[in-house]
Amino acid sequence: MSSDTTIIRGSFLDFVEDPFYESESNSVRYVSDGLLVLENGKIRAFGTYESLQEQYSNSKIISYSDQLITPGLIDLHVHYPQTEMIAAYGEQLLQWLEKYTFPTEAKFKDAEYARKIASFFLDELLRNGTTTAVVLTTIFPQSVEVLFEEARKRQMRIIAGQVLMTRNAPDFLINDAQTAYLQTREHIKKWHGLERLLYAITPRFAITSIPEELALAGKLKAEFTDVYVHTHLAENVQEVQFTAELFPESKDYLNVYEQFGLVGERSIFAHCIQLDNSAFQRLSNAGSAIAFCPTSNLFLGSGLFKLNQAKSTQYPIKVGLATDVGGGTSLSLLQTMSDAYKIMQLQGKSLSVFQAFYLATLGAAKALSLEDKVGSFEVEKEADFVVWDLQATPVMKLRNPIAKSNNLEELAEKAFAMMILGDERAVKATYVAGNLTG
Repeated sequence: MSSDTTIIRGSFLDFVEDPFYESESNSVRYVSDGLLVLENGKIRAFGTYESLQEQYSNSKIISYSDQLITPGLIDLHVHYPQTEMIAAYGEQLLQWLEKYTFPTEAKFKDAEYARKIASFFLDELLRNGTTTAVVLTTIFPQSVEVLFEEARKRQMRIIAGQVLMTRNAPDFLINDAQTAYLQTREHIKKWHGLERLLYAITPRFAITSIPEELALAGKLKAEFTDVYVHTHLAENVQEVQFTAELFPESKDYLNVYEQFGLVGERSIFAHCIQLDNSAFQRLSNAGSAIAFCPTSNLFLGSGLFKLNQAKSTQYPIKVGLATDVGGGTSLSLLQTMSDAYKIMQLQGKSLSVFQAFYLATLGAAKALSLEDKVGSFEVEKEADFVVWDLQATPVMKLRNPIAKSNNLEELAEKAFAMMILGDERAVKATYVAGNLTG
């Protein structure tokens, strides 16, 4: 056993199948008393305490009794430059961008300012139990550089890219398409695949890119096939109408991206509220992913995402949860799960606590084609995980007077109460690459 070995004891929850398609008994793995053995940032062994105790009887064990341990959470869509303008009042999407977002993003021309916010943002992710995130930056190359530098210091798995914008924004946020192409290309060569960092080609959305820029984005994707594409799609009715005016030759919003080669297995589309059946089917066929952003969809009044349609058996789509700060109002994926539950209730549907946690762990990892690296407690995966306190606040303790769960039914009730009532206060500890953070 290596001197770098760490052994964690506690109650563990993760997933072996998708609970939208399999029964909870077949998809949820709950080990009420387990050991997680970590070595060199990866999972060396995982199982019940009873089965592993003899092998590690002479080892020091870190015990989290009465706590629940899950894989690190994954945020599929979040804007780090909008961290400081969270909770900006009174507008819907396009007006909100003009009034609040664009002026805030202008500040990121200053690399030191960008570093200050990036550092705060990443620490807040960890404080909320988020260990992997797909992050938007700004048009300024330095805003990308400092985010990757700070993420690398923390050993976090971050997917990010320079935002591409050539029109329909203030002059101070407009970039030349060819210049942005060259800057992005250099970033890909420097950062993509460096340790735990990955790159995403990031048109903000169709209305802020001229066709030449989207063509260059497609050219980059064709050259660097394993990078991601990350953008917005069909969030707001007004946005959809404007896109149709700008791209009259496209049959719908998704088709804009299809025409430029930006729809594939590593494409992540945020929101996808205003989509018809054809678009859902084409996303499924392409193997693309949707970032479900319930908190921002409610805050900006954008609409109710049809999760049941996205997770249909006929045309299944990979889906993960996203905070979408600063349209979203919290970096807590617990709060995001809570709002996802409410959005489903408004549509007369249900979302179980296990389905919600799946969308923030293994489901999100599959959406990113990273299920071989993160999202569950399989041996050799990266050792990112969160220790949860189900009694973190007085009301949570009143609701969950006994923290320990003996079976799935008890766990479902207790974890659901935490999902609805919890936030960053419920995070007892966050581990990244086997190391305790904070």
